[in-house]
Amino acid sequence: MESAEPWRGEARPPQAAPSRYESQKRRDWNTFVQYLRNHKPPLVLSRCSGAHVIEFLRYLDQFGKTKAWGSLDALVGRLRAAYEESGGSPDTNPFAARAIGIFLHDVRESQAKARGIPYEKNKRKRAAAAAGQGHAGGKPSSSSSTALSDSLSLSLSLSLPLRCLWLRNYKGKKAREIATRLLSQSSLN
Repeated sequence: MESAEPWRGEARPPQAAPSRYESQKRRDWNTFVQYLRNHKPPLVLSRCSGAHVIEFLRYLDQFGKTKAWGSLDALVGRLRAAYEESGGSPDTNPFAARAIGIFLHDVRESQAKARGIPYEKNKRKRAAAAAGQGHAGGKPSSSSSTALSDSLSLSLSLSLPLRCLWLRNYKGKKAREIATRLLSQSSLN
């Protein structure tokens, strides 16, 4: 007589348990799909864009699931792979959108600044390239200085709110230098 459970008393057929990565990827994917279903108005996966993915990442941030950039980057990587495994085309993958890369870069920079350590990717490569382009001793070349003064004269012609928006394009030491020059020139006027 055959039992309803053939593995009882016998050696079970070897089934590989999913790896930790695969389990996490499946949980992340199910969370994302659930988010799409609960979205107002509900979203279909084929209509999902990079903006929806960023909205999802911000949604997760409410619950403390994306505290560190590394975990956020890993989450996007798992979701990117899960999208393609579920039949999505790599060309239409919303997790591979440029907006996601920019968002991750901004998160990494802001977290580094919050720790007091500015994030500078390939710092040595940029320093070597700058040295080869006429930057001696860390000081800008004359063409760089000319571009900066042209840029400053443009900013002085802008209203204060537009100057603030214009300055957002500059970061770090360059932004401080521009802001200092703007303040000194506007106090002279």
